[in-house]
Amino acid sequence: MSVSEQSKYLISNYGPPPLEIVKGEGSYLWDSSGKKFLDFTSGIAVTNIGHSHQHWIDSVSKQAKQLVHCSNLYSIPQQINLAKRLIAHIGPGKMLFCNSGAEANEALIKFARLTGNQVPGPKKHKLIVAENAFHGRTMGALSATSSSKYRNGFEPLLDGFSFAPLNDLAAFKSMIDEQTIGIMVESIQGEGGIQVASDSFLQGLQEICLEKNLLFMLDEVQAGIGRTGEFLGFQKSGVKPDAVAMAKGLGGGFPIGGIWLKEKWTEIFQPGSHGTTFGGSPLACSAAHAVLDVIEKEDLIKKTQKHGEFLQSELENLKNKYPDLIKEVRGRGLMLALVMQNLPNDLITKLRQKGLLVVGAAGNAIRFLPPLTICNSELKEALEITKSSLKEFHNALQK
Repeated sequence: MSVSEQSKYLISNYGPPPLEIVKGEGSYLWDSSGKKFLDFTSGIAVTNIGHSHQHWIDSVSKQAKQLVHCSNLYSIPQQINLAKRLIAHIGPGKMLFCNSGAEANEALIKFARLTGNQVPGPKKHKLIVAENAFHGRTMGALSATSSSKYRNGFEPLLDGFSFAPLNDLAAFKSMIDEQTIGIMVESIQGEGGIQVASDSFLQGLQEICLEKNLLFMLDEVQAGIGRTGEFLGFQKSGVKPDAVAMAKGLGGGFPIGGIWLKEKWTEIFQPGSHGTTFGGSPLACSAAHAVLDVIEKEDLIKKTQKHGEFLQSELENLKNKYPDLIKEVRGRGLMLALVMQNLPNDLITKLRQKGLLVVGAAGNAIRFLPPLTICNSELKEALEITKSSLKEFHNALQK
């Protein structure tokens, strides 16, 4: 099927695709013409262990031969064991599995509403969230997303959400009223342009939530599963949230999401209060187990710290060399962005033409999201492509 036929058969909720991707291996993708690309999108922070990792293939293939799906009416051993492993990374609590990041954030919103309806005194339902955030495209998650780019045309949305600037503690605190049940933020805003929540900000939010008896909830859908050089992005700050959403990198390309709830809150959901047909299936859990296996056996979190420091340093050098093109470098680990002075679309196209795939974000940002299995030579290859592309743009500006 050619790229040109997409509009004939598929609803046009995505822009015209520049490529038809047919194969992936490690850090590379191939299109239908046979051209090879270094993949610094990772399916937008999904394929954290690269494409077609042999351990992942073996794990998923073995499970597919045994049992693909089982209703959550019955106990699923793979799900229980996955919950144990994730709790060991996060802290005492319990897991609820679903299929995506939007579903995970939807579950956080339902958890907050359910909690707010059970507290003594006036019922509470309001959440304070960050401006420029992105929490998903379901109606609840969309209501928690401030950007008109995503909201326009879908009003009226769910009420009860207030928006404050990221890293502005005073603004968050000023929005609290008697109907507020909690605060929900991303540790690093992905779609928002790799905007990092500072340690002091997250610590301050935790203090506010403890002081005001509010839920402190973190969306780790894009920043989680090793991408920032911690298992979850918030862990650098040392805070201990009440609830966490995760997805994307957890399945290594197979859909799975989940929420973790602190021990204090694990009895809020009761039989019938929330559910999912496919969430936490044996096959999905086998994919997540394989991802965790690779992260642990290949020491990818430590490697991500090292590779992230190198890549960020090199991108900073490019910013210093081309201040007319690059405004800022943002991020942590292998969740980094070049923030351009102007719209970055032409540079994204140039990088693709030279064999490097990257993805844009809000605020003229270009995201660099390589797999956590990236090696030094591949990082250098990506940097050489970036350097030569920037040089061409810089020279064109001088004419």
